[in-house]
Amino acid sequence: MRFVVPVVLVLVALIHALPIVGVLGANQVARLYGIAAPDPDVELLLRHRAVLFGLLAAFLAYAAVRPELHRAALTAGFVSVVSFLALSHQIGDYNAELATVVRVDWIALALLVAGAVAPALRRGQ
Repeated sequence: MRFVVPVVLVLVALIHALPIVGVLGANQVARLYGIAAPDPDVELLLRHRAVLFGLLAAFLAYAAVRPELHRAALTAGFVSVVSFLALSHQIGDYNAELATVVRVDWIALALLVAGAVAPALRRGQ
């Protein structure tokens, strides 16, 4: 049971690391999300988003081996995933690539819930 949170954090880190390839250019962003950046401003924002996902992924992975950071990492993961899921629900009508991102974020949310519940279950044993 003590490995649940570290495994969850590594898996969620991997999920958050997937968009890092977007930093390489507009073509990679288009492949990831099925949209072409309509102008350099949107490209800049999307590529910077890739950097931020890389930063979050690195933190989640680092926190996996630092028990004192587990709670902060789970919280950061929840904020990332839940905010995207809430926005996707509010906005709706997204393309197939973004629908895949939504499905993967539901998986990430399930993992994060398991990671959040595991310590309480362990204490109850």
